[in-house]
Amino acid sequence: MLTYETRRLKFADQLAGLRSAAGLQAKDLAATLEWDKSKVSKIENGRQLPSDADLTAWLHAVGATGQLEQMREQLGRLRIARDSWRRQLRAGHRDRQEKDSREESAASVLRAVDVMAVPGPLQIADYARSVFMSQAELLDVPAGDIDETVRVRMRRSQILYEPGRHIEILIAESVLSTAVCSPAVMATQLDRLTSVIGLPQVRFGILPAYCQLPHLLPVGFWIVDAEVFVEHAAGELRIDDEDQVATYNRLADRLWSVAVEGDAARTIITNCRRRWAEQADRGGTAGI
Repeated sequence: MLTYETRRLKFADQLAGLRSAAGLQAKDLAATLEWDKSKVSKIENGRQLPSDADLTAWLHAVGATGQLEQMREQLGRLRIARDSWRRQLRAGHRDRQEKDSREESAASVLRAVDVMAVPGPLQIADYARSVFMSQAELLDVPAGDIDETVRVRMRRSQILYEPGRHIEILIAESVLSTAVCSPAVMATQLDRLTSVIGLPQVRFGILPAYCQLPHLLPVGFWIVDAEVFVEHAAGELRIDDEDQVATYNRLADRLWSVAVEGDAARTIITNCRRRWAEQADRGGTAGI
């Protein structure tokens, strides 16, 4: 079954193909519809779903009104897929964590890259609870199953110790100084990170602050075998297009080329941990 991301891009390609078949350049279509040129570009590149009115106007302009009903149905299914993340969470977070756990357990290769949060398998319970509570508040979804959700997430950490996997976890140093929890919890969470350095199944690294990156990294991502998961504030993209997955693997490789590991990573964590502990001793709130 094709992922939302692949279906969204195919839909965008279909619109671009109809425009091209009509002999129109993107700028010509924008002028005909009295749209900004950037809107046509965003739709054709899959960065923006058209509204029903946009789709109708587009197909009229390119002489393809015979495809209106079919493409309207496709657009409706894409909207459903786009909104599935929030719908999944409306019943609580536990089912979502169970699904992630099953997918990770079935995978042989896991590559995580994160810029703001400790990846799930490395989270301690109190850190995970704070993350879930923050997410529930933002998305206005139930928080009644948080304790059970945390227990499920803690079980996900078992993949770090199971043989036969290749696991890479790469975080930016900003992860160590950004929190939605108390300084005391952050100090304990950083202790947990040092404990995974040297595990035979895990490669752990840090992108140090003030380090020139080979490519900008706006959000984190997971590569699970041949699929990429990109989580953002309101949802999640799942990418199974072979070329795109290869791009994410190439990005991960390039980021690892400037990462620090082993004792150098432990030193960075220890320094950040000391600052959180000092703040906790002073009774401060999160923020260093």
